[in-house]
Amino acid sequence: MSEPARSRAVLSNEDFKLLQEAVRFYIENHQDDPVSSKYSALYHRLGSAGGRG
Repeated sequence: MSEPARSRAVLSNEDFKLLQEAVRFYIENHQDDPVSSKYSALYHRLGSAGGRG
């Protein structure tokens, strides 16, 4: 029986940086949105995930 194929990263570090920038833009332009705290948490998770590699 053969071993399963090794998984590959779906997103690159550059992708994380681009997503983080887009989320930051959203946060800055929707500060009064009650959901903005969730976007803020996502922004920080993207930053820590983008540093892995």
